[in-house]
Amino acid sequence: MSHEERTAAEEMLHQSLPSLTRWAHGRIPAGARGAMDTCDLVQETALHMMGKLHAFTPRHPGAMGAYLRVAALNRIRDEARRIARRPVSVELPEHLHSGDATPLDCAIGADTARRYRESLEHLSQKDRDLVVARVELQWTTAEITRHFGFRTHGAAHMAVKRALHRVASLLRKSSVALNERTD
Repeated sequence: MSHEERTAAEEMLHQSLPSLTRWAHGRIPAGARGAMDTCDLVQETALHMMGKLHAFTPRHPGAMGAYLRVAALNRIRDEARRIARRPVSVELPEHLHSGDATPLDCAIGADTARRYRESLEHLSQKDRDLVVARVELQWTTAEITRHFGFRTHGAAHMAVKRALHRVASLLRKSSVALNERTD
């Protein structure tokens, strides 16, 4: 394509843009309006056409306008198909919360678990075994009675209660000590 032909084709393109803008106004589907507006559509179509000017041969006076309308319509269809493939995004209400632990919860949980393990080390072996059986293994009083050889369920219940009280007391002391260190 000669320089004069290219200049003439660019002039035809420039003259066709206002009518393309009028034609495109209102043709973009509602679902695609957030991603593209009329100006974007016309600009993208014109830029696409600029790359193809060397191969464009007008056969009649309205050829450039017709080509641009077809190109714009194809662009609209492509955008509509792209949007249809992607689910619509919605904003979640503030009152919804995940059941997953937050990073802070995980850090606090890890610290509490560490302090729990350290507290267990300060208990007698029997108290430690009772706490582990009740808290970690979630044994019932009947299971604890049988396993540890208590004579009654009441005796097993009282021994577990005392062991849990001791570990809770040690956890409170380590919590106070931790707070004093951070202050």
